[in-house]
Amino acid sequence: MSEATDIKVLLVDDHSIVRDGLRRILEDTGDIRVVGEADDGLTAVEAAMSLSPDVVVMDVLMPNKDGVESCREIMGKLPETRVLILTASTEEDAVINAVAAGATGYLQKFTGTDEFLSAVREVSVGGARLPIDVVRRVFSGIRAPTRQSRASSTGGLTVREQEILTLFAQGNSYSEIAEARGNSPLTIRNAVYRIQDKLGYSTKQEIVVWAVRNGLLDDSSELSDDLNSSAQ
Repeated sequence: MSEATDIKVLLVDDHSIVRDGLRRILEDTGDIRVVGEADDGLTAVEAAMSLSPDVVVMDVLMPNKDGVESCREIMGKLPETRVLILTASTEEDAVINAVAAGATGYLQKFTGTDEFLSAVREVSVGGARLPIDVVRRVFSGIRAPTRQSRASSTGGLTVREQEILTLFAQGNSYSEIAEARGNSPLTIRNAVYRIQDKLGYSTKQEIVVWAVRNGLLDDSSELSDDLNSSAQ
C-alpha cells in the first residue's frame, strides 16, 4: 500500500514506552503509518492540526490537557479525523465523556493486538468501537421503558436496518456483519450511513447511544448468537 493510501495515525500518550510499543505494532502492518507523536494534550492538538491524521490514538490521563478535552478540540477543528481512546481507565464516566467529546472508539490498554488493529482500521473508515456493555448500563435508566413504546419509536428504520444497527452497536465490524448476512462490507457500511441519516445524527456514536436508549440491545443476545452461528 502506498503512502497516499496508508492510514495515518497520530500517537498520544505521556509514556514513551507505550508510544514505542504502539508504533512498532502499527508500522508492522504495512497499511498503517504513524505520522507523529505527542506526550500531552496540548501538543496533541497542535500535532493534529499540523498533520491532519486519519486516526488519533490517545490516552485519557495526560498532563496539561486530558484526552477528553483534547478530543473535543480536535473534533471541533478536524471533524474528518477519528479519535480512538486507548486507556487503562475503567471508569464508566470516562467512556461517556469520551463519546460526548466525539471519540469514535474506546479501548482499554489490556486489549489484544488484533482487536486494537481492527479498531484502528474500523474507525478510520467511519466505524465505531465502543464498550457497549458499559454504554448499555449507563443509559439503561433513560432508554424507552417498554417494548410497546420501543415499537412505536423505531426512528423510521426497517426491520433489516434495526438488525444491522443492533449488530453494529454490539461492536461487530462491517466485515463481520457482511459475512453473516451475505452482503459486502460496503453494503453494510452504506446501510449504517442510511441509518445515521434517517435518525438525523452526525456521528456513529450517537446512533449507538440511540440503539441503547431504544432498547435494541435488550434482546440482542439471540441476534448475536444468530450472527455467530451463521458465520461458522
